[in-house]
Amino acid sequence: MNSKLTRRRFIKGVIASGVAVTSTSLWYSAQGQARPAGAVERLIRINVNGQMRSVDVAPQETLASTLRYKLGLTGTKLGCNRGECGACTVLVDDTPSYACSVLTQSVKDKRIETVEGLESPNGDLHPVQQAFVEELSPQCGYCTPGQVMSAVGLLRANPNPTREEARQGLAGNICRCGSYDSYLNGVMRAAQIG
Repeated sequence: MNSKLTRRRFIKGVIASGVAVTSTSLWYSAQGQARPAGAVERLIRINVNGQMRSVDVAPQETLASTLRYKLGLTGTKLGCNRGECGACTVLVDDTPSYACSVLTQSVKDKRIETVEGLESPNGDLHPVQQAFVEELSPQCGYCTPGQVMSAVGLLRANPNPTREEARQGLAGNICRCGSYDSYLNGVMRAAQIG
């Protein structure tokens, strides 16, 4: 038998270990026993874009990884993966947060909103998204979801910001194309629309 580790064998091993951990948690709950001290619940339910979603997460798994790779919400971008660029910004209880720096386990009892959750039921863009389109804010677009979520969080907290307050609200988002003024124009336009 060939014992060479292949990508397929590695993935099967990861899946098998996740099943083993999850089934162990289910066994403890079925027996009416408490989970051993230090054990972390793997199968959790989180509120994402107004829907309760069940997901199997590793103890050190970030919210960005869960959203992108387990829930298929790829609007949350991974840029630096260390809380510096803002591309992964989502709203956690209406507060802009870097999803790459938040453990999924820590948001079990909170509301998470991603850029996919902003669209209205009839398909209309959110006022911030519409304003960004009208101001031609995005260039390459990679930072745009994070910029949008930061702007939405800002406008929920302060519906009529000054330009300087808007600048501070978007300060945690890096735009490699340098479209900062266009994004600020979009925030100011959205404040007038909203």
